[in-house]
Amino acid sequence: MAKMTQSQMLDALVKETNLKKKEVKGVVDALTNLALKEVKKSGEFSIPGIGKLVKAHRKARMGRNPATGQAIKIKAKTIVKFRISKTAKDSVL
Repeated sequence: MAKMTQSQMLDALVKETNLKKKEVKGVVDALTNLALKEVKKSGEFSIPGIGKLVKAHRKARMGRNPATGQAIKIKAKTIVKFRISKTAKDSVL
């Protein structure tokens, strides 16, 4: 099975909740915006039973250009990681 698209996810949530597609899309968009805002502000955002988004810092390092093999310097940057919860891990396995 291929991965679920946003449209397929919205359709599935419409069937589960008996809400209109526009309402479900609004809730999903609001949750996304809240998650991004909270990760930026506090460094993490938890979704109970699924996992959490965590802000992490990567140090500057040396890497290689895969096309030429030339050594390049990769700058330090801030990234967002997703850590799956134990409940979700156990339910999938």
